[in-house]
Amino acid sequence: MLGVIGGSGFYSFFGANARRVECETPYGPPSGEITIGTVGGHEVAFLPRHGERHQFSAHTVPYRANMWALRTLGVRRIFAPCAVGSLTTDLPPGTVVVPDQLVDRTWGRADTYFDDGGVHVEFADPYCPTLRSVITGLPDVVDGSTMVVIQGPRFSTRAESQWFASAGFRLINMTGYPEAVLARELEMCYAAIALVTDLDAGIDVGSGVRAVDVFAEFEKNIEPFKKLVHQGIEHVDAQRSCTHCLSHQGVQLPFELP
Repeated sequence: MLGVIGGSGFYSFFGANARRVECETPYGPPSGEITIGTVGGHEVAFLPRHGERHQFSAHTVPYRANMWALRTLGVRRIFAPCAVGSLTTDLPPGTVVVPDQLVDRTWGRADTYFDDGGVHVEFADPYCPTLRSVITGLPDVVDGSTMVVIQGPRFSTRAESQWFASAGFRLINMTGYPEAVLARELEMCYAAIALVTDLDAGIDVGSGVRAVDVFAEFEKNIEPFKKLVHQGIEHVDAQRSCTHCLSHQGVQLPFELP
Protein backbone atom coordinates (compact mmCIF):
# COMPACT_ATOMS: atom_id res chain seq x y z
CA MET A 1 0.00 0.00 0.00
CA LEU A 2 1.15 3.55 -0.77
CA GLY A 3 0.50 6.51 1.50
CA VAL A 4 -0.20 10.18 0.81
CA ILE A 5 -0.06 12.76 3.60
CA GLY A 6 -1.82 15.95 2.56
CA GLY A 7 -0.59 19.33 3.80
CA SER A 8 -2.23 22.71 4.27
CA GLY A 9 -5.22 22.96 1.93
CA PHE A 10 -4.84 19.31 0.87
CA TYR A 11 -7.56 17.69 2.97
CA SER A 12 -9.02 15.10 0.59
CA PHE A 13 -7.77 12.87 -2.21
CA PHE A 14 -10.57 10.49 -3.17
CA GLY A 15 -14.23 10.65 -4.05
CA ALA A 16 -17.16 9.28 -2.09
CA ASN A 17 -16.31 5.68 -3.01
CA ALA A 18 -13.22 5.60 -0.77
CA ARG A 19 -13.47 3.66 2.45
CA ARG A 20 -12.66 5.26 5.77
CA VAL A 21 -10.70 3.62 8.55
CA GLU A 22 -9.94 4.70 12.08
CA CYS A 23 -6.66 3.73 13.71
CA GLU A 24 -5.57 3.78 17.31
CA THR A 25 -1.85 3.80 18.03
CA PRO A 26 0.37 3.71 21.13
CA TYR A 27 0.81 7.44 20.48
CA GLY A 28 -2.86 8.33 20.38
CA PRO A 29 -5.10 8.85 17.35
CA PRO A 30 -3.74 10.23 14.06
CA SER A 31 -4.72 13.61 12.70
CA GLY A 32 -7.94 12.29 11.22
CA GLU A 33 -9.66 9.41 9.53
CA ILE A 34 -7.63 7.69 6.88
CA THR A 35 -9.32 7.14 3.54
CA ILE A 36 -8.31 4.28 1.27
CA GLY A 37 -8.84 4.20 -2.47
CA THR A 38 -7.19 3.07 -5.68
CA VAL A 39 -4.89 5.05 -7.97
CA GLY A 40 -3.19 3.54 -11.00
CA GLY A 41 -3.57 0.00 -9.72
CA HIS A 42 -2.17 0.90 -6.29
CA GLU A 43 -4.12 0.80 -3.07
CA VAL A 44 -3.50 4.21 -1.47
CA ALA A 45 -4.10 5.45 2.06
CA PHE A 46 -4.62 9.20 2.43
CA LEU A 47 -4.18 11.09 5.70
CA PRO A 48 -4.72 14.86 6.13
CA ARG A 49 -1.68 16.02 8.11
CA HIS A 50 -3.50 18.91 9.80
CA GLY A 51 -6.87 17.16 10.13
CA GLU A 52 -9.87 17.56 7.86
CA ARG A 53 -10.57 21.07 9.20
CA HIS A 54 -6.95 22.11 9.76
CA GLN A 55 -7.37 21.72 13.51
CA PHE A 56 -3.69 20.90 14.09
CA SER A 57 -0.99 23.54 13.75
CA ALA A 58 2.41 22.39 12.57
CA HIS A 59 3.83 22.08 16.08
CA THR A 60 0.83 20.10 17.38
CA VAL A 61 0.45 17.54 14.56
CA PRO A 62 0.54 14.02 16.07
CA TYR A 63 3.42 12.95 13.84
CA ARG A 64 4.24 9.71 15.63
CA ALA A 65 0.62 8.57 15.60
CA ASN A 66 0.26 9.47 11.91
CA MET A 67 3.26 7.50 10.74
CA TRP A 68 2.56 4.54 13.02
CA ALA A 69 -1.05 4.35 11.79
CA LEU A 70 0.04 4.29 8.15
CA ARG A 71 2.63 1.60 8.80
CA THR A 72 0.02 -0.46 10.67
CA LEU A 73 -2.28 -0.34 7.63
CA GLY A 74 0.48 -1.76 5.44
CA VAL A 75 1.89 1.46 3.98
CA ARG A 76 5.58 1.20 3.09
CA ARG A 77 5.99 4.10 0.64
CA ILE A 78 4.78 7.66 1.28
CA PHE A 79 4.42 10.81 -0.80
CA ALA A 80 4.14 13.91 1.38
CA PRO A 81 2.72 16.95 -0.42
CA CYS A 82 3.29 20.17 1.51
CA ALA A 83 3.10 23.95 1.23
CA VAL A 84 6.42 25.78 1.41
CA GLY A 85 7.79 29.27 1.26
CA SER A 86 10.59 30.10 -1.15
CA LEU A 87 13.90 31.59 -0.04
CA THR A 88 14.88 32.53 -3.59
CA THR A 89 13.21 34.35 -6.45
CA ASP A 90 14.32 31.43 -8.65
CA LEU A 91 11.44 29.41 -7.14
CA PRO A 92 8.33 31.61 -7.45
CA PRO A 93 4.84 30.76 -6.16
CA GLY A 94 3.27 27.88 -8.07
CA THR A 95 6.57 26.01 -8.48
CA VAL A 96 6.64 22.33 -7.51
CA VAL A 97 9.92 21.21 -5.94
CA VAL A 98 11.11 17.81 -4.73
CA PRO A 99 13.61 18.61 -1.96
CA ASP A 100 16.65 16.41 -1.46
CA GLN A 101 17.83 17.75 1.90
CA LEU A 102 16.32 19.20 5.09
CA VAL A 103 17.58 21.22 8.04
CA ASP A 104 15.73 20.88 11.33
CA ARG A 105 15.12 24.12 13.24
CA THR A 106 12.18 22.81 15.31
CA TRP A 107 12.26 22.18 19.04
CA GLY A 108 10.27 20.13 21.57
CA ARG A 109 8.67 17.78 19.05
CA ALA A 110 8.58 14.04 19.73
CA ASP A 111 10.86 12.91 16.92
CA THR A 112 11.68 9.27 17.62
CA TYR A 113 10.09 5.96 18.50
CA PHE A 114 13.28 4.80 20.19
CA ASP A 115 13.36 6.40 23.62
CA ASP A 116 14.99 3.16 24.78
CA GLY A 117 17.39 0.74 23.18
CA GLY A 118 20.16 2.95 21.79
CA VAL A 119 18.91 2.84 18.19
CA HIS A 120 20.39 5.31 15.68
CA VAL A 121 19.08 5.68 12.14
CA GLU A 122 21.10 6.75 9.12
CA PHE A 123 19.65 10.05 7.87
CA ALA A 124 22.33 11.64 5.69
CA ASP A 125 19.93 11.59 2.74
CA PRO A 126 16.50 12.04 4.33
CA TYR A 127 14.34 11.30 1.29
CA CYS A 128 13.85 8.09 -0.64
CA PRO A 129 15.76 8.31 -3.94
CA THR A 130 13.38 5.92 -5.68
CA LEU A 131 10.25 7.90 -4.83
CA ARG A 132 12.00 11.20 -5.55
CA SER A 133 12.90 10.03 -9.05
CA VAL A 134 9.27 9.19 -9.75
CA ILE A 135 8.16 12.78 -9.18
CA THR A 136 11.20 14.52 -10.63
CA GLY A 137 10.59 12.59 -13.82
CA LEU A 138 7.31 14.46 -14.33
CA PRO A 139 7.16 17.69 -16.39
CA ASP A 140 7.81 21.08 -14.78
CA VAL A 141 9.06 19.70 -11.45
CA VAL A 142 12.24 21.11 -9.89
CA ASP A 143 14.67 18.43 -8.72
CA GLY A 144 16.44 19.20 -5.45
CA SER A 145 16.59 21.94 -2.83
CA THR A 146 17.35 22.14 0.86
CA MET A 147 14.23 22.75 2.96
CA VAL A 148 14.64 24.31 6.39
CA VAL A 149 11.89 23.27 8.81
CA ILE A 150 10.97 25.87 11.43
CA GLN A 151 8.93 25.44 14.59
CA GLY A 152 5.97 27.65 13.77
CA PRO A 153 3.20 28.45 14.10
CA ARG A 154 4.56 31.92 13.38
CA PHE A 155 6.30 32.79 10.12
CA SER A 156 9.92 33.94 10.05
CA THR A 157 11.20 37.45 10.66
CA ARG A 158 12.93 39.09 7.73
CA ALA A 159 16.28 38.63 9.47
CA GLU A 160 15.66 34.91 9.99
CA SER A 161 14.56 34.49 6.40
CA GLN A 162 17.68 36.25 5.09
CA TRP A 163 19.86 34.15 7.41
CA PHE A 164 18.36 30.93 6.06
CA ALA A 165 18.80 32.11 2.47
CA SER A 166 22.43 33.08 3.11
CA ALA A 167 23.09 29.52 4.34
CA GLY A 168 21.96 28.19 0.96
CA PHE A 169 18.52 26.93 1.99
CA ARG A 170 15.93 27.39 -0.77
CA LEU A 171 12.66 26.29 0.83
CA ILE A 172 11.07 26.90 4.23
CA ASN A 173 8.36 24.79 5.85
CA MET A 174 6.91 23.87 9.26
CA THR A 175 5.99 20.16 8.96
CA GLY A 176 8.83 18.39 7.14
CA TYR A 177 10.37 17.34 10.44
CA PRO A 178 9.94 14.98 12.28
CA GLU A 179 7.76 13.34 9.64
CA ALA A 180 10.70 12.33 7.45
CA VAL A 181 12.80 10.81 10.23
CA LEU A 182 9.85 8.93 11.72
CA ALA A 183 9.27 7.37 8.31
CA ARG A 184 12.92 6.31 8.25
CA GLU A 185 12.66 4.80 11.74
CA LEU A 186 9.67 2.78 10.54
CA GLU A 187 11.56 1.77 7.38
CA MET A 188 9.06 3.47 5.08
CA CYS A 189 10.16 5.17 1.88
CA TYR A 190 9.29 8.88 2.06
CA ALA A 191 9.49 11.78 -0.37
CA ALA A 192 8.23 15.33 0.09
CA ILE A 193 6.54 17.14 -2.80
CA ALA A 194 6.64 20.88 -2.12
CA LEU A 195 4.32 23.47 -3.64
CA VAL A 196 5.70 27.00 -3.30
CA THR A 197 2.97 29.32 -2.01
CA ASP A 198 4.95 32.49 -1.27
CA LEU A 199 8.29 34.25 -1.21
CA ASP A 200 9.45 34.38 2.39
CA ALA A 201 9.58 37.65 4.32
CA GLY A 202 13.27 38.35 3.81
CA ILE A 203 13.06 37.67 0.07
CA ASP A 204 9.87 39.56 -0.77
CA VAL A 205 10.02 43.32 -0.17
CA GLY A 206 6.27 43.39 0.50
CA SER A 207 4.33 43.08 3.74
CA GLY A 208 5.63 39.65 4.72
CA VAL A 209 3.95 36.26 4.70
CA ARG A 210 0.27 36.09 5.66
CA ALA A 211 -1.60 32.84 6.20
CA VAL A 212 -4.57 34.00 4.14
CA ASP A 213 -2.32 34.54 1.13
CA VAL A 214 -0.63 31.16 1.57
CA PHE A 215 -3.97 29.36 1.65
CA ALA A 216 -5.23 31.33 -1.36
CA GLU A 217 -2.17 30.39 -3.42
CA PHE A 218 -2.48 26.74 -2.42
CA GLU A 219 -6.17 26.72 -3.29
CA LYS A 220 -5.40 28.18 -6.70
CA ASN A 221 -3.00 25.33 -7.43
CA ILE A 222 -4.62 22.45 -5.54
CA GLU A 223 -6.25 20.64 -8.46
CA PRO A 224 -3.16 20.50 -10.71
CA PHE A 225 -1.12 19.62 -7.61
CA LYS A 226 -3.41 16.67 -6.82
CA LYS A 227 -3.21 15.62 -10.46
CA LEU A 228 0.57 15.61 -10.25
CA VAL A 229 0.48 13.40 -7.14
CA HIS A 230 -1.91 11.04 -8.96
CA GLN A 231 0.49 10.90 -11.92
CA GLY A 232 3.38 10.16 -9.62
CA ILE A 233 1.54 7.27 -7.99
CA GLU A 234 0.73 5.82 -11.42
CA HIS A 235 4.47 5.68 -12.16
CA VAL A 236 5.41 3.85 -8.96
CA ASP A 237 6.50 0.25 -9.44
CA ALA A 238 4.12 -2.40 -8.18
CA GLN A 239 6.78 -3.87 -5.90
CA ARG A 240 9.03 -1.93 -3.57
CA SER A 241 12.70 -2.27 -4.55
CA CYS A 242 14.35 0.45 -2.43
CA THR A 243 16.87 -0.63 0.19
CA HIS A 244 18.06 2.89 1.06
CA CYS A 245 15.25 3.34 3.59
CA LEU A 246 15.74 0.00 5.37
CA SER A 247 17.66 1.55 8.23
CA HIS A 248 17.63 -1.31 10.76
CA GLN A 249 19.34 -4.10 8.85
CA GLY A 250 21.56 -5.98 11.30
CA VAL A 251 20.19 -4.01 14.28
CA GLN A 252 18.31 -5.50 17.22
CA LEU A 253 15.28 -3.29 17.89
CA PRO A 254 13.69 -2.95 21.35
CA PHE A 255 10.27 -3.71 19.80
CA GLU A 256 8.83 -5.08 16.58
CA LEU A 257 7.76 -2.63 13.93
CA PRO A 258 4.01 -2.77 13.19
